[in-house]
Parts: sequence; structure tokens; C-alpha cells
Amino acid sequence: MDIDCLPIAKTGYFSKLICDYIAAETKLKPLYNRFPDVEGFKGQLEEKGKHFTQAQRDVLHNSMLKQYNNTDTSKGTAANIELLKEKNTFTIVTGHQLNLFTGPLYFLYKIISTINLTKQLKTAYPDSDFVPIYWMATEDHDFEEINYFNFKGLKFQWNKNASGAVGHIETKGLDEVFDLYAQTIGYSKNANQLKNLFENAYLKHDNLTDATRYLANEIFKDYGLVIVDGDDANLKKLLVPYIKKDIFEQTAFKKVSETIEELERISSDYPVQVNPREINYFYLKNGIRERIIESNKKYIVNDTTISFTKEELIDEINTFPERFSPNVIARPLYQEVILPNLCYIGGGGEIAYWLELKATFEAMNVPFPILLVRNSALIITEKQADKLERMNISKSDIFLKQNSLINKKIREISNIDIDFSPQKKLLEEQFKDMYALAEKTDKSFLGAVRAQEVKQKKGLDTLEKRLLQAQKRKLRDQVVRMTELQNEIFPNQSLQERQLNFSEFYLEYGDDLVPMLFEALNPLNLNFTVITQK
Repeated sequence: MDIDCLPIAKTGYFSKLICDYIAAETKLKPLYNRFPDVEGFKGQLEEKGKHFTQAQRDVLHNSMLKQYNNTDTSKGTAANIELLKEKNTFTIVTGHQLNLFTGPLYFLYKIISTINLTKQLKTAYPDSDFVPIYWMATEDHDFEEINYFNFKGLKFQWNKNASGAVGHIETKGLDEVFDLYAQTIGYSKNANQLKNLFENAYLKHDNLTDATRYLANEIFKDYGLVIVDGDDANLKKLLVPYIKKDIFEQTAFKKVSETIEELERISSDYPVQVNPREINYFYLKNGIRERIIESNKKYIVNDTTISFTKEELIDEINTFPERFSPNVIARPLYQEVILPNLCYIGGGGEIAYWLELKATFEAMNVPFPILLVRNSALIITEKQADKLERMNISKSDIFLKQNSLINKKIREISNIDIDFSPQKKLLEEQFKDMYALAEKTDKSFLGAVRAQEVKQKKGLDTLEKRLLQAQKRKLRDQVVRMTELQNEIFPNQSLQERQLNFSEFYLEYGDDLVPMLFEALNPLNLNFTVITQK
């Protein structure tokens, strides 16, 4: 296995905001607490240690024991749950939706980045302990985003009418998806292990929360991962003061709105990832998860007949905090209130909206965590590596847009030089004399000279493109092979990790897949990882 790294900015798949954050641009410093490097964690340890109380630890520990009551827990996970009681224990967190059969490949990358970071921090700060956390997004209600996964170019979709929090959805009906998947995947040893994993997760558990907990626990059972479900009455009790600040004082709405204005002032290239609402909580009860809206001094649950006066809503929050579900703006705060957390690891889109939240955390007097962009990786199989080598395509070349890749390689392999840059430069030199002549005779001719220069440059551009197209036709076989290979490595001309399911690689590598990824991914190396099998 070869491991290569490319700068994130050179892949063409990340926003300017994320590229600038990784580059530690000073203009973004007001939007985060500490930079994600080993030194930055020292101050984070001190700050979080002062703010997180033993009472919070006890609630967390007891909730984890209850949540794992029916789960076959590995020694490492059981030990980490016990460590959560200790004042020198801290967490590293990633979060993800309950995607069917893990969804895209980057589900694994998130969790592996998280576990690897806890190991690195233990080496750097041996007096503390670090627990990796996977936060299941059990309260999300976007079923259409999670009810499928891709395998070998096929989409396996769970067709079901569902509403409310996805974690509550019953797994009934997934046997049909399993049957189709089992017919497609074959009968090899690795295929049979995948079928057993799917069957044990989804056909032997009653809801998506339990199924996903089993699945993640089974994949990472040897690494001490602790899986947290925020849909928990006791954990929600810790959130009560912050729910009230959001709903009745609109703290998050005001502070995030101010930060968005600051982002827009810093750069027009930083699009807003999420916009806050005046109230950033849903009401969660009996299969519904609907927004809470203030209207005419009443608090209404959208698209229902449920409403509260202010006094009634305060009583409801105090009595049934589990019925209040944070949205994308409020959930990060909930996480940091209930966990002794140092760092959140997420994808580019997630980090982009976290960068809107620091002022809200400060207003709520909750430490803002370090933000780390998760590892991104490309796995190149041995067969693909051989093809790349034969076609003399480099690791950086393969990330080019398809047309740019083809043009570059056609120029390289062509027996004629299809690059008119020297001619264009010569043309510019010739026109310098014409401009000088016009200046000395009649300046009104400057426009005519400029127009003629533009016309002749366009003529060269057109001729260059036509010759390139002619060479593409002549070298059609090479173009087809390059195109097919790039489409294979970048499905739908997107990053592999966003399209493929882990099972495609598990079929080939089996139980070696996860250890291979652990070896390859370094969370504090803020580059794109290319893993080449040999």
C-alpha cells in the first residue's frame, strides 16, 4: 500500500471557505477557538476541564450504561464508558445520519479519523484519557436522505412512508432490500460476511437507532468507539436552560445572524451554509417532529393543532425536555453541553456551519470545540493503479476536470505540438509596435489596434481547439480509456467517498479494509489522502 497526500485546495472538491480554514487564514480566526493541531489541544483541555462538572459526567455515564444495556459491548468500549466518569477524560466527536448500511464510504473515514485522533492525543497528553464518540443523528427527520445506499452502480432504496425522528422508524420492510442486495452481492466469503452484517443489523433490530448502533459497534468493536444517542430524556435535562435561551431570548438567532454578516463582509466567496431561525427547536412527540413557531404570543407546533402559552411551554420544557429536538443550529450546542468534548470532526459542509456558531457558544458560556475537517481519501485498486501507470497519469492528474485531463494528456502523447502559447506571445510582441505607432500618429487608432489583437488571438484559440479536437478523434482509443478510468475512480464525476458504499471495497479486502484505513488516515494531516493498493 502506498499513501500519498495532495493539498485539499488542489483537488477541486472543497469550498474556498474550507480551503482557507485549513490554510489558517487569519481573517477566519475570529470564527473558531483554536486551530486543530497538537498544541491547540492543550488550551482546549484546560478550558473544557474547568467548565465540565462531575454532575454532568455522572448523567452522561448513567445514560451510556442504559443506552448500551442491550448491546454486546467490547472491552474497549465498556472501559471507555467507565472512563467518562473521570475528570481527566475528554471526548472527540463525529456525527452522522442513520444512513442505510452506513451510506457513503466517508462514514468510515469520519469515525476512523475520530479514533485515530484519540490515540494521537493520548501520546501527546498521557495524563488525560480520550474517548472517541459517534453521535447518531437519531432525531433527524429527513428519511429520503438516508433510505438508500449505492453498490456497483445500483441504488438500493428502502421505499417506506415515514415521518418523525428517523431513529424511531421501525425496520419492518428492510427484508426486501436485504433480499435484493443478497442476490446481487454473490457468495464469496466476504460477501457472506456482508450479508450477515446487514441481516443482523436490520432484520434483528426493531428500529433504526438500534440497528445503526449494532452496525457501527460491529464494524468498530475493536477500537473502543462509544455511540451516543441524543434522543435521551436524562441528557436533555442538561439542555433545559439552553432551550429556554434559544426559544425565549432568541440567543442563537441573534448571534448566528451577526456571524453570517461578518462572513459576508470577510468574503463574498463564503456562501452561508445554514440560516438560523428565531426558534431552533422542533417538537418531538408521537411520530411528529415539527418546528416550534412563535405567533401572536403563542407557541405553535407547525402543521399540528398543538400550541402553548409561554408559561405552558416553560412547564413542558421542564417536565418533558425529551420532546424538544434541536435543529442543525442548536444540536452542536447540545453536544457540547452533555459531553466533555474537545473537538468535532466533520466534513466540509459541517465545518462550514460550525464556523457560524462560536458567538452563540460564547453567549451561552459553553466552550467552543476545536473544529477538524475529517480525512478524505481515494482508494485506488491495484488494477486501477496499473492502468494509471500505463497511461502515465499521475495522482494529481486524475483529480483534474475530465476535459482538462484529456486535453493535457492529448498534448503530452500527441506527435504534434498543440499549444499556441508561443504564437500568442509573439503576436503580443508584434502588437506592442502597432500600439506605439498609433500613439505617435493618431491615438484614435488604438481601439482599432486593440480590436484586431483580440480578433487574431481568438483566431489562434479557435485553431488550437480545432486541432485539439482533431487529435482527440485521432487518439480516440486513448481518450476513451482515460475517460472510463477516471469515471471509475470518480463515480458520477464526484469524490469516490461520497458515492460508493464501504461494501464494494469490503468485497475485495474483507477484514483488512478497516485496519488498512486506520493505517492510512492521519486526522491532523490536513491533506487529501490517496491510498494505492499494490
